[in-house]
Amino acid sequence: MFPACRYSLQARKCIRALKVVQAEHVAPQVYSTRCSSSTVPRITTHYTVYPRDKDPRWEGVEMERFADEADVVIVGGGPAGLSAAIRLKQLANQHEKELRVCVVEKASQIGAHTLSGACLEATALNELIPDWKERGAPLNTPVTEDKFSILTEKYRIPVPILPGLPMNNHGNYLVRLGNFVRWLGEQAEELGVELYPGYAAAEVLFHEDGSVKGIATNDVGIGKDGSPKDVFERGMELHAKVTLFGEGCHGHLAKQLYKQFNLRENCEPQTYAIGLKELWVIDEKKWRPGRAEHSVGWPLNRNTYGGSFLYHLNEGEPLVALGFVVGLDYTNPYLSPFREFQRWKHHPSLMSTLEGGNRIAYGARALNEGGFQSIPKLTFPGGMLIGCSPHTHTHNKSAFFTFLLLFFFVSCLQITIFTQSTIYCYIYIKINWVSDISHHSFLKPAKDCAPIEYPKPDGKISFDLLSSVALSGTNHEHDQPPHLTLKDDSVPVAQNLAVYDGPEQRFCPAGVYEYVPLETGDGMRLQINAQNCVHCKTCDIKDPSQNINWVVPEGSGGPAYNGM
Repeated sequence: MFPACRYSLQARKCIRALKVVQAEHVAPQVYSTRCSSSTVPRITTHYTVYPRDKDPRWEGVEMERFADEADVVIVGGGPAGLSAAIRLKQLANQHEKELRVCVVEKASQIGAHTLSGACLEATALNELIPDWKERGAPLNTPVTEDKFSILTEKYRIPVPILPGLPMNNHGNYLVRLGNFVRWLGEQAEELGVELYPGYAAAEVLFHEDGSVKGIATNDVGIGKDGSPKDVFERGMELHAKVTLFGEGCHGHLAKQLYKQFNLRENCEPQTYAIGLKELWVIDEKKWRPGRAEHSVGWPLNRNTYGGSFLYHLNEGEPLVALGFVVGLDYTNPYLSPFREFQRWKHHPSLMSTLEGGNRIAYGARALNEGGFQSIPKLTFPGGMLIGCSPHTHTHNKSAFFTFLLLFFFVSCLQITIFTQSTIYCYIYIKINWVSDISHHSFLKPAKDCAPIEYPKPDGKISFDLLSSVALSGTNHEHDQPPHLTLKDDSVPVAQNLAVYDGPEQRFCPAGVYEYVPLETGDGMRLQINAQNCVHCKTCDIKDPSQNINWVVPEGSGGPAYNGM
């Protein structure tokens, strides 16, 4: 324990705010963009690739971190993390025990990075917070009508929905998941959970025996060139008896834990998709609150996994949520999930709903798509994976089971296998039907594929990428090392561009990656517009060279979704 550990995260929030004000008066850093090799432009400056102990610019910089202690630390303030925190505090209060539960969340506000369809089954919520209606939970739209279709270019073929099939959503609720998560945060705080939005968990800490000790939040005040700024501030350590990782799909700390504890030894590889979503205000005459529509088929070909949704929400105005999902096992490097999404909206069955409407929000995220066979071992000494970190879409229920039991084992470093078995029983029932797909390894060389000609956006139904990203509210501190790190800066041009024609320009839904001419001489270089990143992590998954490693930027950066 460091002498200064008495400083809480609340106090550090005030200190950081003061330093941000001071930073406004600091002159911008000047830095070189070239590697030691004159032929390869320097792209990556992040300390996870270039260690600071070997960088003379860091000599003499104070690197000691303050530490704080909690009983349980939860990484990620999403549905799973908050459900876990709520249940732990409920049990603590019920048994009259003191239990300190801390949730760290990289978004500036709880719910600001949350994006999903979303159709919510309320079973777990009924058990977790039985009086949720009286407490004002934003579940305003029960499903009253289900429609499922196969689309051709011009026609819609209805498919009957039988009871028991996955597309039968009667009894569920159409929700804006960000609003629901924000409400969950309020319930957690009311119970005494400590929420720390704006603090990104950047590092897993370990005891000498190899068990998880806790996490460290990210450092702030590092220049784009990787040097310390005058306002540099070391992250803080949070130690806990048990640390829970609910980072969402393809969490960057979860990736480390898979390797550290060999958690994927006895399961199939995880598989992924990308989901893109928009919110529209439409003509009230076309509005059918409670209708849930799903489709497969056009514009994707029969070899490309994907589908779509259109949900009519009852939110006080004629609002619809629509989205498009593309499996990341697609083979043609010229495919653009974003442009497929924009093209899909021009189908006659969609046009009739959207014409005359106004798009108000956009976002994207990666999705776990592997079935029960892709779930890794969830527990390890000192912690466990929850929610989308390991796999499942059953966030609330998995968290509910987990923490009902975890409460009684919170003093132990090793969570019992009984916990994992209990979670598996429920999850198996929910997801064992999900098919198995793959991702980056399926991409074919560009020479073996035909370029895809996409129609120009009309600005009414379909839109360009940058105007879409503007609707996500995405923002990052510009003067920081790009958090889209490359293991080798030479690979993008030498392999991705040369072999696959730069697919990261197309699979990224936010315009983060682009190839531009070299400032001098012939050739191209990769430019990373990290400030555009919506934290979907598709690049980390789909990069055919597996050269991109997504790490957290400074806390509070990223999208600012309003009820997505």
